[in-house]
Amino acid sequence: MEARLTEIRREEALRYMGITAAPSAEMARDLDRRAETVAAAARPKAVWRLFETEEDGTLKGTNFRPEGEDVRRLTGGGPVILMAATLGAEVERLILRTEGTSMSDALMMDALASAAIENVCDNLCCDLAREMAPRRLTPRFSPGYGDFPLEQQKNMCDVLNVGRLLGITLTPGGLMIPQKSVTALIGLTETDGEKAGGCAACAMRDRCLYRREDAEDGR
Repeated sequence: MEARLTEIRREEALRYMGITAAPSAEMARDLDRRAETVAAAARPKAVWRLFETEEDGTLKGTNFRPEGEDVRRLTGGGPVILMAATLGAEVERLILRTEGTSMSDALMMDALASAAIENVCDNLCCDLAREMAPRRLTPRFSPGYGDFPLEQQKNMCDVLNVGRLLGITLTPGGLMIPQKSVTALIGLTETDGEKAGGCAACAMRDRCLYRREDAEDGR
């Protein structure tokens, strides 16, 4: 299953920049130009694995037991998909180079890159939904959301072998390098799982700066 970057949504980038008003014509042009630059630098990669779960929530064949009530509510004790995706190191280098000449341009590129990795993850989830049909995928849920501990980022990276497969490393605090990388857990359900997780399940939903406008629908 190939990682694909198909779109960098201007609206998504503006949300990451904290801008809610419609952009000026000049800003829209700047966003579109820089989106092309980010897309050209991106080398998206992804990996995923499907696991059955033990009674205590441990993923079979591993020592990893995802923690938190949000995760348990999301998965319902059923099968779990772990996934990871990255834009690659060149996007990171692009943003760092731009910081040397224009911090505002670098911030714009950073927001566009965040929108880009979301698109890669969305595409992967669409592919997984087709692969897993007729079972349904719940929304993806990442370490650091709700009460899913950020410290479990390392467990997920180890299980998925992201260092060798994707070139991702972790800082001592559990943040990923390249920064435009994502790990996530997805549940599988025989019933409608759309409202089981995502923003709707997150304990931070009422004060999160990055909550999506459609969060009320659980997406």
